[in-house]
Parts: sequence; C-alpha cells; structure tokens
Amino acid sequence: MIPIHDSPAVAAARAAGTPIVALESTIITHGMPYPQNVETARLVEAEVRAHGATPATIAVLDGKLCIGLDDVQLEALAQAKDVAKLSRADIAACIALGGTGATTVAATMIAANLAGISVFATGGIGGVHRGAEDSFDISADLQELAQTPVTVVAAGAKAILDLPKTFEVLETLGVPVIAYGQDMLPAFWSRTSDMTAPLRMDTAAQIAAAQIIRSAMGLSGGQLICNPIPADAQIPAADLAPIIAQALSEAAAQNISAKAVTPFLLDRIFHLTEGRSLEANIALVLNNARLAAAIAAEIADKSGQ
Repeated sequence: MIPIHDSPAVAAARAAGTPIVALESTIITHGMPYPQNVETARLVEAEVRAHGATPATIAVLDGKLCIGLDDVQLEALAQAKDVAKLSRADIAACIALGGTGATTVAATMIAANLAGISVFATGGIGGVHRGAEDSFDISADLQELAQTPVTVVAAGAKAILDLPKTFEVLETLGVPVIAYGQDMLPAFWSRTSDMTAPLRMDTAAQIAAAQIIRSAMGLSGGQLICNPIPADAQIPAADLAPIIAQALSEAAAQNISAKAVTPFLLDRIFHLTEGRSLEANIALVLNNARLAAAIAAEIADKSGQ
C-alpha cells in the first residue's frame, strides 16, 4: 500500500465531490527564500479557496505522501534544510526510506493523479536547459506531461530554459500546449515571447471540456495551460535577457549542474533584479491558482452532470 494521507480539508472535498487543486512544494523549499516561501504558499492556498476550490499542497513528509498540508506542516517545510527535490525517479525511494521531500511538477502530477486530482497550479514547468545539446539536461516534467492525465496551469516554461527547444519537445511528445486568452506563448516573468501558441482557449470551460474529451478518447498525458502573468506584474523579456545570461555564466563558472541549476539561477536572478523576479513570481502563481480553481470547478460540474 502507498502511504497516502489526505488532509482533513482534502478528504472533505473529495467526499463532497467539490473541486480540488493540487499545488507543488518545491516552490516552497527550492524556489523562494524564507519567509516569502511560506507566505506565498499561504497566499496561493487562500487564492484557490477564494475561487471555490480546495488547495492540496503535496509533499512527502517522513515517508508519507501528503495530499494537502496544514499550516504547521507548511511552516516546518518552509524552514527545513536539505529537503529532497523529488521527481519521478526518486519519489518512491523517498517514501520507502521514510524521507522528506518536496515535489517538482513531475512528482506533483504523479501524486495528484494517484489522489484523483485532475488540475494542478504551479509557477512554471521545467524543460530543456540551455546547452542541453551537450549536457542532455532535460526536465522530467516534459515526459510527465506526456503520460500523466493532469491539466497543469503555469505561466509557460521557466524563462531560464531554452524555450523553443522545450516547446518543440512537448510537440514531439504530443502534449497539448494551450495559451490562455492570447495567441502567443508567455515566457514566465514576461507575458509574451516570439513563439506562437499551438492552441488557444479563452475560458476555463473550454479547457475543462478538452481534458474530459481527452480522457474519453483514451489519450495519455495531460495538458499544459500557459497562462500569461498579469500585465502590471511582468518583467519585459528584453530587460531579463542580460540578467539571465549573467546568471547562466555564473552557474557555468561554478560548475552548477543537475537539480541544483534551477534553484541557483532563480536565486541569482532574484538578487540581480533586486527582488523584482520574486514579486513577479508571486503574482503569476496567484494568477495560475485562480485559473486552476476555475478549471477544477468546471470539471467537477461536468463530472456531476
């Protein structure tokens, strides 16, 4: 038996058939400094609740796969040291060894699917790292989107990545990439990029219907919903380009690699933008939580008909 533990709020929502939105935990342990990490986690959960759904922040705590965390658990995780960053390759091992770990996009999708949760809100997905033609550094998030039936609401892929290659891989894997409300793909901290979206949808109802039809057709995998950051919170891509280049250069000089790359780059960009990147990150995650709650409500409504 997999030791899955629902929080009381998640258990109640499941029993009532009301919408639930999964949330990852690496944004707490590896994405932001303390105390902004736990403050943001609480804000995101509150945003999901305010829009009619129950938040389920997912993590492995002492070998238990927790679907929903209480405030004490959130606070402890936010201050914990040396928390494992879990993906498909190591989530089972962490549980087996009684460990504690925060879930990436891939691991959160796996856990959400096990728990019967079909919608997940995050900041940005992982993808093809710059220089991957030499390092072969490609996030497991992309393969997970191709095989696990969860709709992921994000502000696109993280801007530190090779975005054209990331979306090319998603196309090859047959993952629906849907821009919400615009024809261009967003670029995480920036609303726009130079890439046209393969698909566009303008309502939560359309997105929910697409997921339901994919399931009815027996198609594997989920959907990536690229939700642009609010205009008043974005950082223009032209402003970010030299900052990202500097952070990448520093990572290479320090031989930062594998799972350490993304946390290092996000931390350097936070300092190089004097905190603007964190403010933008918080705004986009809250925006994604709102849309995810609306999609989850539509799926719950259609499933109950």
